[in-house]
Amino acid sequence: MNQASGSAVTDKFVDLVSATAKVDLRLSDFHPRSSLTTPVHRIQQPRFPAIDYHNHLDSMRPEDVLAVMDQCGVERVVNITMQVGQPALDIVDRYHAWPDRFSSIGWMDWTGVERSDFIQITLDRIHRLVEHGICGIKFWKDFGLTVRGEDGGLLRIDDERFAPIFDDCGKLGLPVMFHTADPSAFFEPLDPTNERYEELAAHPDWSFASAGVTKRSLLEQRNCVIARHPSTTFVGAHCAESSEDLAHLAEQLDTLPNLLVDISARVSELGRQPYAARTFFLQYSDRILFGTDLLPDVDMYRLYYRFLETADEYFEYPSHASRQGRWNIYGIFLPDDVLRKIYRENALKLLPNLR
Repeated sequence: MNQASGSAVTDKFVDLVSATAKVDLRLSDFHPRSSLTTPVHRIQQPRFPAIDYHNHLDSMRPEDVLAVMDQCGVERVVNITMQVGQPALDIVDRYHAWPDRFSSIGWMDWTGVERSDFIQITLDRIHRLVEHGICGIKFWKDFGLTVRGEDGGLLRIDDERFAPIFDDCGKLGLPVMFHTADPSAFFEPLDPTNERYEELAAHPDWSFASAGVTKRSLLEQRNCVIARHPSTTFVGAHCAESSEDLAHLAEQLDTLPNLLVDISARVSELGRQPYAARTFFLQYSDRILFGTDLLPDVDMYRLYYRFLETADEYFEYPSHASRQGRWNIYGIFLPDDVLRKIYRENALKLLPNLR
């Protein structure tokens, strides 16, 4: 209101800061280009030969993978087969034809979990994989989320019936990789406030909003197992699924000295909090493994190197086709002593005959 006349007037500044718009552009058609002009450093080779500790190569020919590795300075890739039984053994043998370039991690086989002798069956399966040269065994996120026992109930990760498996892995010197839970957004409703809406729309089976179990409880179950088995080495895949909360991840590493983490598929999270991420990497450089969890590709590897080695700002992160969120990342320019550990030395500690 105009105080002098009492009539309504338009304030140009109020209109300027109050304007909004409703648009009919589909989110999937929105591809903005940044207007920023900032330094760009394209890292062709890593500062030190890299060991990709987390990848899945079952669908690929070793010769094709080697061609990418040679272009990108990747010394070795650890293939985590997603097969079980004889197909798993065949894949392990296929890649071990190049023992200087590939290692393998086996996949936990839940077939027959309802049987009373399942533990012994599992131990026999693991020993057979070890005979074929595996350097670890992976427990995927189905453990705690979808794997059910004879009574139809979800199996808890910290069920003490499985303790002999983890004890045996310790005696074998076989690291156990846990992919427990998933990004926090996967446990939230798929609605307009979910920052991974597009990713979950492309993969609706990745949503656990109605799973009946919380992410935190799954992590606590996993950590209980790790604490119970101090002689066994554990690797928390994807920053132990705590990349959104690095303070919590630090607490876990402080509490669990036998836990390491890999950074596979989590540069998207780490790179959007570069100050906290750099501090974390510097403090826990002995506990972090380089891994990608993406099909080997020249550009993909070089984005990882750019994140780890440069101070570049606001660039795209390596990801699958549906992306992980509508943001970009920043480099954390790690020093050589830290890069050497993350790229190579930490992984060597977990690889038999290479230590």
